[in-house]
Amino acid sequence: MALCLPEALHRERIIPRFVDSYVVENGRQALQVHASLYRDLLTLLQREALLAVSARALELVFREPPPEGKRKSRPMTRKDAASFRGKFLAALTRQQKWNAGDALDFQSDLRRYEELIARTASTRRSRKPFEAANHPFVDRCAFVLDSSFLEKARIAASRALRELEDLASQIAASSFEQQELTRVPRR
Repeated sequence: MALCLPEALHRERIIPRFVDSYVVENGRQALQVHASLYRDLLTLLQREALLAVSARALELVFREPPPEGKRKSRPMTRKDAASFRGKFLAALTRQQKWNAGDALDFQSDLRRYEELIARTASTRRSRKPFEAANHPFVDRCAFVLDSSFLEKARIAASRALRELEDLASQIAASSFEQQELTRVPRR
């Protein structure tokens, strides 16, 4: 899963499409004028997207899908969840070629994402298309993208978040399928 998330983010181009559509919809061409600043913006937002999909995928994995024929899902034990999380972060660190400082920064930010998402989980409700999501990705991206038009940036980031959550769900589901295939005894 740690290998699939960054690859899928890059392949699907969610963040570049998000920024480009925001620029066009809101007439904010100044965000793309300087190539080096635009690349830096995309890099920052790509990291935020990786945090968001990682948090969502881990949330889905920790809840574990219900076994065939049963309705209730059983969450992972704390020990298993901690082990999986550690292996996931180690694989992600290797895949991204991060040094120890970068890996610790990512881990700290991921923990912050998970805590904020857990706090707002009880108040989750479906949003209208013109409403911004109550999510750390939305707030952080909106501020980085265009702090002078924060509410418009939050709404655009909410649309991107929906795509990121769908992507994380697909990758987590394929991860579950792979796990089930390896569990099936061969004859």
